[in-house]
Amino acid sequence: MINLSLRRIKMKKSFFYTMMVMLLVVFCAPFAYAAPEAGAAVDYTKAIVIGLSVIAAGLAIGLGTIGTGLGMGNGLNGATNAVGRNPEAQGKVLLTMIVGLAMIESLAIYALVVSMILLFVNPFLKVIGG
Repeated sequence: MINLSLRRIKMKKSFFYTMMVMLLVVFCAPFAYAAPEAGAAVDYTKAIVIGLSVIAAGLAIGLGTIGTGLGMGNGLNGATNAVGRNPEAQGKVLLTMIVGLAMIESLAIYALVVSMILLFVNPFLKVIGG
C-alpha cells in the first residue's frame, strides 16, 4: 500500500516537472524566434513585443475555443435531454439549438480574428515605432 502511494507521488512529481518544462519551452520559444526579427539593433523591444504577441495570440485562440467548446457541449446536452423528454418538440428545440450554436461559434471566430490581428497586423509594433 505504501509502495503504491510512493509511486503515485513520483508520477505526480514527474508529470509536474514535465508540464513545467513544456510550459517553459512554449513561453520561451516565441522570444527565440522573434529575436532575428529585431535585426542588428541592440534594443530588443521589438523582439519582446513580437514574442508576447505570439503568446497572447495563442492564449486568445486557446481560451476562446475551450470556452466555446464547453458552451456547445452544454447546449447540445440540454437539447438532447429536451428531445428525449418531449419528442414532439424536436423541431422547436432543433431550431433554438442551431441558433444558439451559431451564436456560440461566433465567439470562437472572434477569438480567431483577435489572434490573427495580433500575429499579422500587430498594432503594438506601431506604438513602439517598429
